[in-house]
Amino acid sequence: MKILITGGAGFIGINAAMHFLQKGDDVVIFDNFSRLGGRKNIEWLQKNVQKQPQILEGDIRTDREKIKESLRDVELVLHLAGQVAVTTSVVNPREDFEINALGTFNMLESIRELKINPIFIYSSTNKVYGGLEDISIKEEDTKYVFTDLPNGIAEKQPLDFHSPYGCSKGAGDQYVRDYSRIYGLRTIVFRQSCIYGPRQFGIEDQGWLAWFMIALAQGKEVTIYGNGKQVRDVLYIDDLVEAYSLSAQKITISQGQIYNIGGGKNNTLSIWYEFRPLLEELFQKSFTVTFSPSRAGDQPIYISDIQKAENDFGWTPQIDKQTGIRKLYDWVSANKELFSVS
Repeated sequence: MKILITGGAGFIGINAAMHFLQKGDDVVIFDNFSRLGGRKNIEWLQKNVQKQPQILEGDIRTDREKIKESLRDVELVLHLAGQVAVTTSVVNPREDFEINALGTFNMLESIRELKINPIFIYSSTNKVYGGLEDISIKEEDTKYVFTDLPNGIAEKQPLDFHSPYGCSKGAGDQYVRDYSRIYGLRTIVFRQSCIYGPRQFGIEDQGWLAWFMIALAQGKEVTIYGNGKQVRDVLYIDDLVEAYSLSAQKITISQGQIYNIGGGKNNTLSIWYEFRPLLEELFQKSFTVTFSPSRAGDQPIYISDIQKAENDFGWTPQIDKQTGIRKLYDWVSANKELFSVS
């Protein structure tokens, strides 16, 4: 199979590229290398695979001809290129829109104009559900919990974008779905929640599990926005890549569908009060943090209901949060030189 990965030099993209190259697939990586660590990720990939990827440097906002070149003979597209931080979208909403909404539209239009029909998987976000103000929650000692949703948020939850990032990713989300309904494209939308793992150059605005570990390993101060009881379901990168693969294999079922993809109810974590004990056990020291007010668009709790993915293509997470967090810690500990300039 020939696979195009937009944003392929990023955290998710580079892990997906490794997975498919090791299987013997042909991989094309399309990236503008604007993210921290992208070129380091490519160097790492090239050193660790026998079958080399094709690298195309370009921008999904403007390089329409390069997009079409990248799509030549492709059977599967993982559209991962995007602006990924809510806070950045608030500061620069135009750039956020151009990358996430216009860039995704350019990808879809290129496929339609070329009259090809690869499987197209779009990396969306749980932020399309907004602040979830209509959902009943309660505050416990270390975390927030849903009052009436034991399995978390299902795909039927109404959209409520609530931030420029939510708007831009949500626009792409809905274009991807509608290009299946209107033009027959073989698209799939993944609304992803807190993916983590090796090769993740987490920053304060995005990739919080990796950011906490990287910052603490360097002795940097960590700021918690909110009270630290905010809850997320966390998913290890290998499980996400397996979901991509399984959903593509079952395209007759998954075409045109939307899936909430995360760790689910068995892999939840409050961002400080439940994460701190795991960090202190790994680092063998205690930590203190600074608290600041919550940021715009932040959900007190988000947990993915992943039953639809299990029912449609037989996917469930295989790596529990304790194992995955240990793997991330081992990578950070073994690669401290990668973060010396970050």
